[in-house]
Amino acid sequence: MADASNADQSLAGVRPARSGLITLARHGEPALSRSVRLNAKAYGEWWALYEVGGLKTGQTPPSSLIEIGRTAGTLIASTRRRSIETAQAVCGSRAFATDPLFVEAPLPPPPWPGWISMSPSHLGFFARFWWWFFNHHSGQESRAQAEARADQAADLLIELAGSGQDVLVLAHGFFNWMIARSLRKKGARLLLDEGHGYWSQKRFTLA
Repeated sequence: MADASNADQSLAGVRPARSGLITLARHGEPALSRSVRLNAKAYGEWWALYEVGGLKTGQTPPSSLIEIGRTAGTLIASTRRRSIETAQAVCGSRAFATDPLFVEAPLPPPPWPGWISMSPSHLGFFARFWWWFFNHHSGQESRAQAEARADQAADLLIELAGSGQDVLVLAHGFFNWMIARSLRKKGARLLLDEGHGYWSQKRFTLA
């Protein structure tokens, strides 16, 4: 594995026949169970475990995603274990880059009293709401900082695809959405949107 910024580029002055496609895929289902009820403090601890954990065993990536992993010129995973294990499942023996540029945006728990408890899925929704609309980041990456990172990721992907190669990113649901948002602002055209589920894809063309 190598840093994505070192991916091969077209020879200077050579115009590619076409721009490549950009595919953003979410990782597979993590092993950490969501079948619990937590308060905000416990959710912070749960999310920390989620961030370092891997995938639930016994999963098979969609055949369409495996095909992209077989043919794309550049393969990139975030540095999170669940992203790396997804790339290994999708790309097989092919080498892929890892880059912290693509890690998930943070999810600090909302500032709620301890008597409020709910599932991690619901708490994650409210944590994202507080982070996005109220700038509640608890000293972690803010929305503005994450948006700047998403713009940087979009610029890298546009540069790579502009050299004529298809690019596959295997990363995270919400930050993939942020990158997709930036790609659209920069003129990329959406070809496929499978939503936000595990293994889902968003595909763009620069043409």
